[in-house]
Amino acid sequence: MKKYVVQVGDNVLREKCSEVKAFNKELWALLDDMKETVRAECGAGLAAPQIGLALRVAVIDVEEGFYELVNPVIVAQKGEQVGAEGCLSVKGKQGTVARPNKVKVEFRDRFGKKHKLTADGFFARAVCHELDHLDGILYIDKALEVYDLEPED
Repeated sequence: MKKYVVQVGDNVLREKCSEVKAFNKELWALLDDMKETVRAECGAGLAAPQIGLALRVAVIDVEEGFYELVNPVIVAQKGEQVGAEGCLSVKGKQGTVARPNKVKVEFRDRFGKKHKLTADGFFARAVCHELDHLDGILYIDKALEVYDLEPED
């Protein structure tokens, strides 16, 4: 069931999220709902606080396919890229943000199994953006500039 995406100003977006301890049917349902929501909203990713839950869970859907990241941690980063970002929780705006060009992430899957992931380019940008959400950070906090998008007709 698609969830409502909370918007900037909601306190949950500024919380440091709790680690997931139980890898069970409730987590699986949450991950499935998050994937459905990010598809419906045409986003590149979604973090649990964006649907009102202060849990360390994110889903990312870029060219590499869907990734479900539970309790993710960036363990290494390299290089820099500067580019445009938007956010499903900051409607109508976009910003220019500097991010690492390459990141290594350790995380667990929906069953609790440990994984490692190396992401670069846009994938790395999406990973950093979603993991920032888990620490209460929005891209507008890091943006070099933020601007309003033109309304669609």
